[in-house]
Amino acid sequence: MAKLFDTHVHLNVEQFEEDKEAVIERAKEAGVTLMNVVGFDHDTIKGAIDLAETYDFIYATVGWHPVDAVDMKMEDLDWIESLADHPKVVAIGESGLDYHWDKSPADVQKDVFTKQIELAKKVNLPIVIHGREAQEDIAEIMEKEGLGAAGGIMHCYSGDVETAKRCLDLGFHISFGGPVTFKNAQMPKDVAKIVPLDRLLVETDSPFLAPHPYRGKRNEPAYVSKVAEKIAELHEIPLEQLAETTTRNAKTLFQIQ
Repeated sequence: MAKLFDTHVHLNVEQFEEDKEAVIERAKEAGVTLMNVVGFDHDTIKGAIDLAETYDFIYATVGWHPVDAVDMKMEDLDWIESLADHPKVVAIGESGLDYHWDKSPADVQKDVFTKQIELAKKVNLPIVIHGREAQEDIAEIMEKEGLGAAGGIMHCYSGDVETAKRCLDLGFHISFGGPVTFKNAQMPKDVAKIVPLDRLLVETDSPFLAPHPYRGKRNEPAYVSKVAEKIAELHEIPLEQLAETTTRNAKTLFQIQ
C-alpha cells in the first residue's frame, strides 16, 4: 500500500467533532502515515496544537486565514510567533488572499498576508498560502516580498499554468487536492502535469473539496489516495512512486526527520 502524507487537513473543525478518532483510523487504514492539521483562527490553532500533541504522526500549521483578516490583532500575530517554537509546528498559515468572500477588505487581507510572510521568514518556517480568485495578486506580492529560505506551499492550487510557473520560479511547492480529480476541471490537471515531481504535494483540505467519487460529501484524510492516484496518472508514474516522492517532499519542506 502506498504511504501518503496529507499535507493540509482541518481535523480541528466542528465537522469532525463527532467521529474524529474514527476518521483518523480510516486514514491510517488507507495508507496515510502523516498529516498536517492547519489552524486559521483562535480555536482551530488551539485544536491543531492539541492534535499534534496527541498523535505522533500529526503535525500543526498555525496562521490566520485571509477571510478573517479583519479580526486579527497584533497580539494574535505575537501568539502565532510564540507557537512557531513548538516542536510539532511545521509551517505558518494558512495565509493569503480570498476575494470570493467579502468579510475582509482586500487591503486588510494584503496587510495581514504580508505580516505573515515576514513572520515565516523570521521564524524560518515555510508559509502555506490560500488563494481564491486572487492568484495574480498573490503572485505579485510574493514576487515583491520574496519567499523565505524555508520555502512555501501554494495550498490546494486553483490558478492557471502561467501563474503556477511564476510560483515555481519563486521556489514554491504546489499542492493539489480534490479538484484535480473532478471530471469537468481541466485547469488543475494541466497545472499538475507541469509541476516537477520534486515540487508536488498532495492534500485533502478536509472536510472541504472531497475528490471524485466522493464529491459533495464530507472530505476526510483517507481520500488523499484519490488525489495521489490522479496525479500519478497525469505524470504517468506508479502510485507508489508518487506517494514516496510527495511524502519525501513534505518531510523535507516541513523539516520532519
